[in-house]
Amino acid sequence: MNRGMMAPVMQTPSLRELLLGTLAFCAGVNSFAQTPAGSVQSGAAAVAEEEVLTEVTVSAPEPRYVAPTTRDRIGRVWVPVKINGKGPFRLVLDSGATHTAVTPKIVSALGIDPDSAPRVLLRGVTGSAEAQSIIVDSLEVGDLWLGRSLMPVVHDAFGGAEGLLGTDGLQTRRIHIDFRRDYIDVRTSRSQRAPAGFTTIPLRRGPGRLLLVEAVVAGVTALAIVDTGAQTSLGNEAMRTALNRRFSRKPPTRAEVIGATGHIQTGDGIVVSPVKVGDISVRNVHVTFADLHIFSHWGLDKRPVILLGMDVLGVLDTLIIDYKRRELQIRMVAAD
Repeated sequence: MNRGMMAPVMQTPSLRELLLGTLAFCAGVNSFAQTPAGSVQSGAAAVAEEEVLTEVTVSAPEPRYVAPTTRDRIGRVWVPVKINGKGPFRLVLDSGATHTAVTPKIVSALGIDPDSAPRVLLRGVTGSAEAQSIIVDSLEVGDLWLGRSLMPVVHDAFGGAEGLLGTDGLQTRRIHIDFRRDYIDVRTSRSQRAPAGFTTIPLRRGPGRLLLVEAVVAGVTALAIVDTGAQTSLGNEAMRTALNRRFSRKPPTRAEVIGATGHIQTGDGIVVSPVKVGDISVRNVHVTFADLHIFSHWGLDKRPVILLGMDVLGVLDTLIIDYKRRELQIRMVAAD
């Protein structure tokens, strides 16, 4: 994918502020096999406060972005990232992750001793565990430049990618993803309105800087998490209960949800239709419903919530996330 132009350095928090703050990652789901013995893998991480481990959540292993309703495969949202001037490394863009996470391969390439930084609490979709972290001096992608940062180290949970690019520093940025042309551009937002032919959808900020939108799932009003780091979509039990009250459904397929920490929770895979966000409607979306640890952690377990992965977002032609304007700008694939 192409890279945007480098721009001036932006102000970043001090290392002490990072250590004392709560850094949240909320990516999505890993791989999913739509069979009774299928599995979904996901992960998460957190940062230490001196002797007390505070939390960072990361959950976006191995995303293969598949859009079965329109295309066979469109590929990942790869982002070329330089860290400490080295690279570029291939990181997966995750709109749900507040900070960047790296694999041991990057740690080795940078020549950093992971034992020199505080241990972190890795909080995944299904549980939590301690993990190593590193401190880097700089990160560059597009016109984004970040200074001294602490990054959790996760094992190769990204299916060949070298880590995950979170939203740190993106609060004034505009991310333009053209799925059809395999192109991504990261640059400073000029507060420009959506181009002709695009639908605009307002964004709400949720816990951990989640990107939230209003959705209607098979007639049920729900809160939707927009997560470019997730391969497939997840629903909480409140979402499933609301759907069950309205519709009788075929028996679900059983699936295991496997977090980055190795904890496993079981879920039920159900096809729901349609999923509507603004003027956008996607039919026959396979959603895994489970009483997942991460929904409770976010405080999103009492009302219907769906996490929209790339099985939904990937059917688009173009997705623009404008953090400054707090909106999505979306263009659907033109009909043949």
